[in-house]
Amino acid sequence: MTASSTCRTTTAKSRMAAVGAIAVAGTLLLTACGDQTKSGSDTDASSSSAGAAKAPLFDKLPKEIQSKGVVKVGSDIAYAPVEFKDKSGATVGIDPDIAAALGKQLGVKFEFENATFDTLVTGLRAKRYDIAMSAMTDTKDRQEGVEDGKKVGEGVDFVDYFTAGVSIYTPKGKDQGIKTWADLCGKKIVVQRGTVSEDAAKKQAATCPAGKKLTFESFDNDQQAQTRLRGGGADAGSSDSPIAAYAVKTSGGGNDFQLVGETIDSAPYGIAVSKDNKQLSSALLTAMNTIIENGEYAKVLAKWGAESGAIPEAKLNGGS
Repeated sequence: MTASSTCRTTTAKSRMAAVGAIAVAGTLLLTACGDQTKSGSDTDASSSSAGAAKAPLFDKLPKEIQSKGVVKVGSDIAYAPVEFKDKSGATVGIDPDIAAALGKQLGVKFEFENATFDTLVTGLRAKRYDIAMSAMTDTKDRQEGVEDGKKVGEGVDFVDYFTAGVSIYTPKGKDQGIKTWADLCGKKIVVQRGTVSEDAAKKQAATCPAGKKLTFESFDNDQQAQTRLRGGGADAGSSDSPIAAYAVKTSGGGNDFQLVGETIDSAPYGIAVSKDNKQLSSALLTAMNTIIENGEYAKVLAKWGAESGAIPEAKLNGGS
């Protein structure tokens, strides 16, 4: 997602034709190879040993996570097809599937907890989560804890795992001549709060000429923004390229929206980890490159029609 200071100017958050069958919900639940037990018991010690035996990268994890058998994941679970709830209420999508593949290598379970996107980094700092995985664009500002040009924290480290850009979409059949962000001057756009799309809207609004003001309305999640556009409350919407493409394909059976213009600001999505947890970042980086090499990563992206966002190698803090 492009979130503030990233297009989810970072979700900027290659156009992707994101597809996937939502119906396969049950099989998308995250699984774990390691046993999950409470720490501080004999059972816990044996469970950790079992996890190490089953999973090749278990020993690379911090002892605390080995003991818990769980990685707590903060995520805005309303951003299909990256992460969303299916009709049964299960958390599904690209991120949950990648997390499940990482869990097989690490011998732990990844448990997703829902939150609004603009609170995820704060939750990570407060240790409510071990990681944030939510279509979050890796940017220098986020790495350094800068928001709107101001230092707001120590920042986070990112394990990069995907590439996306930022797209504009309009009601189907009503492109209104919109091909670039400059064409939005004099119009209204809807975006998700804290995303790169919101950053792009702010930046464009500041450059529009007198008499052609760009207005934008920000929402807690992308689904709310889509609902506003669908109801005629705006001229266009913007979100990360896979999310926009998925909305165009699925909303109203493909009859609600259309993509306009070019995808811009391609940048990496990253798993956010606190800077004081270098061991976890290192373990995730190794696990990510393992699933890239063994083909599990490619299978996940193919399942969701997201192959165009694939990266050849996971990197630490590769965003700019």
